[in-house]
Amino acid sequence: MAKIRLFIDHPLAQGQGVALTPDQAHYLGSVMRQGPGDALLVFNGRDGEWLARIERLAKRGGDLVSLRQSAPQRNPPDLWLLFAPIKKARTDFIVEKAAEMGAARIVPVQTDHTNSERIRQDRLQAHAIEAAEQCGGTFVPEVAELTPLGRLLDGWDPARRILWADEALAGPAATLAALPRGPWAILIGPEGGWSESERARLGALAHVTRVSLGPRILRADTAAVASLALWQAALGDWG
Repeated sequence: MAKIRLFIDHPLAQGQGVALTPDQAHYLGSVMRQGPGDALLVFNGRDGEWLARIERLAKRGGDLVSLRQSAPQRNPPDLWLLFAPIKKARTDFIVEKAAEMGAARIVPVQTDHTNSERIRQDRLQAHAIEAAEQCGGTFVPEVAELTPLGRLLDGWDPARRILWADEALAGPAATLAALPRGPWAILIGPEGGWSESERARLGALAHVTRVSLGPRILRADTAAVASLALWQAALGDWG
C-alpha cells in the first residue's frame, strides 16, 4: 500500500485525472523520489481517500490518475477550537494538533492580552493540511482569520455552546459526559490570562460552560490539547 498521502484540491473519482501544482510535483519528484507509475494516496476533504498513480512529473507540475477509493470520507464532530495566538512555533503546534485531534474549524482570536497581533493564515492552513496528510485524516479544518473576541461573541449563534477552559478554576479536571451533545467550541485563552472585562462577558453568557483542566495551570498549547482530548473522549468520536 502506498505510504505517501497528499491533499489535492480537486474532485476525485475513479479514472479522474488530477493536475499537480509545481510545489506538489517538486515534493513528489525531488523530495520523495517518486516518478511515473508510482502510487500514492490522495484526498480532498470531500470524497474520501483515493489510491492514485503518477502519470507525469515535470518542473511546472504533473498529473495523477485516481484509481479506486481506499477509505471513505470521515468528517470530524462539529467542534471548533478558538484560541489566542502565542509564539509562532507554539501556534503552529496548536493548529497541527487541532487538525490531528478532530477539530472541524480553527479560529484564532484576538483578546485583550493576546501576545501576537497578526497571523499568517495561509501558513497555518498549510500546517493543518500537512497534519491531515500525516495522521490519515480525510478532512482538513479551515483556519479562519484572526478575529477580535468581542466581535466573535457579538455574532455568535448560542446554539453552539462554548467550553471555556478557565485557569481560575484550577482543581479537579472537568467531567464532560453530562454536557449536551451538539455543536461546540472550545475557548483557550492567552498566555497573559483573561482581562476582567472578558471574564465578566464570558461569565454572563448562558451558552458558555466554564471548566477546569486540572490542578495545575497549563500552557496555552497544552491546554488546547488537553481540552480537545477531554471533549472528544466524552462527546466526540473517540468513543
